[in-house]
Amino acid sequence: MTADNGRHAGMPAGDEPMPRGALADLRVIELAHERSAFAGKLFADMGADVILVEPPGGDAMRTYPPFLEDIPGAEHSLAFWHYHTSKRGIVLDLEREDGRAAFRRLVAGADVLIESEEPGRLEALGLEFTALQREHPRLITVSMAPFARNGPRAREQTTDLTLLAGGGPAWSCGYDDHTLPPVRGGGNQGYQTGCHYAFLGALTALLYRDRTGRGQHIDVDMHAAQNITTEAGSYTWLVAEQTVQRQTGRHAGVNPSPQSQVQCADGRWVTTGFPGRRGDDYRRLLGWLEEAGLLGEFVEAPLLELGTQHDRLDLSRIAVDDEVRAIFGAARSALVFLASRLPAYDFFTGGQSRNFQVGIIYSPEEVLEDPHFIARGFPVRVPHPELGRAFTYPGAPYLFHGSPWKIQRRAPLLGEHTEEVLREVGAGAAAG
Repeated sequence: MTADNGRHAGMPAGDEPMPRGALADLRVIELAHERSAFAGKLFADMGADVILVEPPGGDAMRTYPPFLEDIPGAEHSLAFWHYHTSKRGIVLDLEREDGRAAFRRLVAGADVLIESEEPGRLEALGLEFTALQREHPRLITVSMAPFARNGPRAREQTTDLTLLAGGGPAWSCGYDDHTLPPVRGGGNQGYQTGCHYAFLGALTALLYRDRTGRGQHIDVDMHAAQNITTEAGSYTWLVAEQTVQRQTGRHAGVNPSPQSQVQCADGRWVTTGFPGRRGDDYRRLLGWLEEAGLLGEFVEAPLLELGTQHDRLDLSRIAVDDEVRAIFGAARSALVFLASRLPAYDFFTGGQSRNFQVGIIYSPEEVLEDPHFIARGFPVRVPHPELGRAFTYPGAPYLFHGSPWKIQRRAPLLGEHTEEVLREVGAGAAAG
């Protein structure tokens, strides 16, 4: 790769200044931990001044693979790069009094403190939340613990895998073949789920503070966050005492649903989604078959014609009404038939343009190459001046045109902003 001297996606043309992010008036202190890293990123890429506080020697995430050019090192972890964009980074030794004094000065000027320390550690250091909030009543503190701070399981050890397994999402992820175990979704989804709730909780607390002037403590139970993120899994058990079963590429359910992943004519895979249920949907499906030159080969076309006569197909009657069942089945068959005769991308775009919920199964790198994502500026080039290069990152998941989400800078080098930040808050040297 070479250094990127061009304008980043989303930047205004000419000399027009880039609008500030929606959270640009906030300062957030984040005590470095893999469980809470994504919460800090959500603040930072929306413009908040997020100060990442690392211990001497750096956060453990700096040792996580994969590494740039497969060379391990504190500045080479791509995992660390991703989760710490737009943040400033400092090193403080909280085991020393001068480090704790500098931390208190930081907190004095902050809006939000995010932490995921082991229960009892901050109290042992004299940095408990109750004391901090007595001194700074407007401060919002966010704790992220596997089982909340004060419950009977507070000191249990967990990983992202055990959170997803114990909380329920892993049960619904896997294959029709139940001799195979459940599958954990990649990318630290358990931690990210907890981080989304932490971020939303903090934003809600900020709105409350705007009205009342008072901060508060938010205690995120990451296990509970998983359990309310199981689609219908938890509620199916609570309401009906039934257990959903995992299915390949589709929603877990009490009863099996028809398979929806299909291999296309070019050997790639798609998901055929859920057929339409209105007369217009069946007209579009017939039109698609005709445009593809396949209508004469699809033997269930008369059933699709019958579907066009319904304003809306009543799927609640699918188990008792032979006609409804046959029409709906023909629609599923038509999508599978089209997929088997078309290249995957043609099937994907053809279905989407006709309002069918079909999707192509991409590898991660293919996502960044999709024309739709490119048009929305999703892949962005982020300069790494110390390397004389720029790298492509996944960018904005949503667009705010007035106060844009934007990666402000690459992740901080270890201790890169220590002197700068401590000078701002009037604290002396406190790095380890």
